[in-house]
Amino acid sequence: MNKKNLSVLNLKNKKKSNKKISEIYAIFKKNLNHIKKNNFIVGVSGGPDSLALAALSKKYEQEKQAKVYYVLVDHGLRKNSATEALKVKKLLKSHKIPLTILTNKKNFNNNIQGKAREIRYKFLLEFCKKKNIKHILTGHHSDDQIETFLIRLSRGSGVQGLSSMRSISKLNKKITLSRPFLDLRKLDLTYVAKKTFGTIFKDPSNLDKKYLRTRIRQLKSSLEKSGVHHEQILKSIKNLASTSNTLNNYINKIYLSNVKKKKKKIIINCKNIFLETEEIQLKILSQALKNFSNSYYPPRSKKVINLLNSIRLKNKKKLTLFGCIIEKTSNYIIISKEA
Repeated sequence: MNKKNLSVLNLKNKKKSNKKISEIYAIFKKNLNHIKKNNFIVGVSGGPDSLALAALSKKYEQEKQAKVYYVLVDHGLRKNSATEALKVKKLLKSHKIPLTILTNKKNFNNNIQGKAREIRYKFLLEFCKKKNIKHILTGHHSDDQIETFLIRLSRGSGVQGLSSMRSISKLNKKITLSRPFLDLRKLDLTYVAKKTFGTIFKDPSNLDKKYLRTRIRQLKSSLEKSGVHHEQILKSIKNLASTSNTLNNYINKIYLSNVKKKKKKIIINCKNIFLETEEIQLKILSQALKNFSNSYYPPRSKKVINLLNSIRLKNKKKLTLFGCIIEKTSNYIIISKEA
């Protein structure tokens, strides 16, 4: 790192260290206790939260002698995205943080932000496999958590959706996604980024009102002014997460008893599943499709509801969803890969 900014992360030297950043680093480090070998990938976007993540991860890397990869996925959504990615790479390089840029070549016109997330995780998972790394870190913070809650509330999500993002979650059987900043505000991370790098990059899409998240961000500001504060919403999210955990434990028990993988198919004992509430039926079917497709995100609830209704009609025709073929026999639902 540049000598000018090195003192900011020199957390052992009390004369040189920054008290606020020391406190933030302590939270960050504590939230990585589950990473046993200290090796991970840092998902960088260029925003202040991911720059803070890169800075604190570099300090952690030096302290723990860890192997850390810093990766930016260029979705190609904006005309200048390649130039923006190179600017981030140059900034990190000046602080001795090597950045790998992975570039998406595919175009997409609908659900742009959703597709961008899918592509990002797809590329990061492939990079994990290539480097034999089992952990990915992202810079999601408590402001993101509340925005996610409000977005899902606007879509009519249930308990599990409203419990929002988890600090630790599984992307697949081998790879874990960690969000060590969920207890921190964006302002805290912007502070770290500015103090460390002397500058931050702003994403122009954050101001584009065609995106729901941008409009939700403005709604969040209005809620604060009306007396619905950040901490109150976070408390509700944590309460919902507790309820969601209880529900998940029950669903997992039912899933393990009634869903089996045989060769290249998933077989669901619908005779038993149909004895459960409709909510449980939907969760089991959604989880089966998600697992079979090896996807981070499950299919949209509305589509799973329509699929379940079609299955109940007892017709023999094959149905398709999420890249899968779904067939109903007398007692089983069979899921196979769509050609």
